[in-house]
Amino acid sequence: MSAFPTARTAIVGAATFGEGHCPGYTPYDMAAIAARDALAEAGLSFADVDGVFVTTSTDTFGGGTTFAQYCGIQPKVADNSRTGGNVFESYVERAAWLLDAGLIDCALIAYGSNQGSTTGKLAKTSQPFPYEAPYGPLMPISAYAMAAARHMHEFGTTKEQLGEVAIAARAWAQLNPAAAMRDPLTMDEYLGSRMISDPFAKLDCCLVTDGAAAVVMTRADRARDRPKVPVWVRGAASMTTHSHISAMPDLLTTALAECGPRALAQAGLSPREIDVVELYDAFTINTILFLEDLGFCPKGEGGRFVAGGAIAPGGSLPVNTNGGGLSCVHPGMYGLFTIVEAVRQLRGECGDRQVTDARTAIAQGNGGVLSSQAITVLTQD
Repeated sequence: MSAFPTARTAIVGAATFGEGHCPGYTPYDMAAIAARDALAEAGLSFADVDGVFVTTSTDTFGGGTTFAQYCGIQPKVADNSRTGGNVFESYVERAAWLLDAGLIDCALIAYGSNQGSTTGKLAKTSQPFPYEAPYGPLMPISAYAMAAARHMHEFGTTKEQLGEVAIAARAWAQLNPAAAMRDPLTMDEYLGSRMISDPFAKLDCCLVTDGAAAVVMTRADRARDRPKVPVWVRGAASMTTHSHISAMPDLLTTALAECGPRALAQAGLSPREIDVVELYDAFTINTILFLEDLGFCPKGEGGRFVAGGAIAPGGSLPVNTNGGGLSCVHPGMYGLFTIVEAVRQLRGECGDRQVTDARTAIAQGNGGVLSSQAITVLTQD
C-alpha cells in the first residue's frame, strides 16, 4: 500500500452546535445543524456531500443511512462505526484515503448528543463484561481510576499532579465563552471534591453535557477554492488494543504509543514541532498517559511534566485550549471537538485563548476504556 496521502486532503469547514445544554433537540437534529453550518462555512451544501461519516449518542442499526436520509443525502459511502470517542479521528483517516483515491469528493463527519438534557448522565451503550461485573465497577470511571492508581504506584504520580490537569483545563475554559464550566478552580477545591472511584473524585471526571460538531473534508485541488483557509491533514492513524479494561495489555501504555508516532512520521513532524495539542481528556489521567505515549515526555514523567502550569495558558505546551472534556464540553463522545478546536486554532479564530502563530496541531481521540486510539496531525500550510 502507498503512503498516507499527506496534505492531499484538507478540512474546509468546522462547526459546533448546542454545546452545554440544548433541550428539545434530538441527536440527529443537532448533528444535522452542525453539519449544515460546517458545510456553509465551506461554501457547500448537503447536495455536495458524497461521503457521510456519522455517530450519535443514540445510534441503532442503520444510523449512518438514517442520518443521510435525514439530511437528504444519497452518499457513495456511509460509515457509522462504533469504536468510541476516537472514531472521528478514524473517520478523518478513512476519508483522506477515499478522497485521495477519487472515490468521493466531499466527506461530512458529524456527531450529536442530547445526553445532558435527556438523561443527565453518560448514555449507556455497552453491555457489562461477565468477568468484571461481579466486582461492581462504576464504568467507565473505575477503569480509568485503576489506570491512575497504577500510574501513582509505579511512578509516584501525585493527586496534586492529576489536579494540575483539571486546573489547566479550567483555566483554558475561562478564556472560552462557549465552555460549560468557567468558574475559577483552585487546588484546594480540586482536592476537596467528592470521591467517586478512588483515586478519582468528581473533578477528575469529564462533564456530562449536550453537544454536536461537524467537519467537512475535500481534496487539495478543491480545498483551495473554499472560503476558509484549508487545514491540511498531514497524518492520521488508529489502533485498538482491547475492549474491556481487564484485557488491556498494559494499564500504563495505550495504543497511542503505536499510532501516535506513526501519524507524526506521516506528517514529517516531531512532538517538539507541534504548537497545539488537543487530547481526549475524559479523565485527568488521560492527559498524562497520552502526553507520554505521544512522546512529549518519557513514560512515567507525565505527572511532573504537567506540574507548575506547563499545559495551562502561558505554559510551555498549550493542551486542550477550549477547556477540554473536563471543563468545556463532553456529550458522551468528545473526539470530534478536539478536531474542531485544532482547526479553529490553526485558523487563528480562538480569541482570548488563541495560541500565537499556531501552525501545527494534534487532535486525538480515545474510545472505550483506553481501548481505541486515533490521531490526526493538522497544519495550516
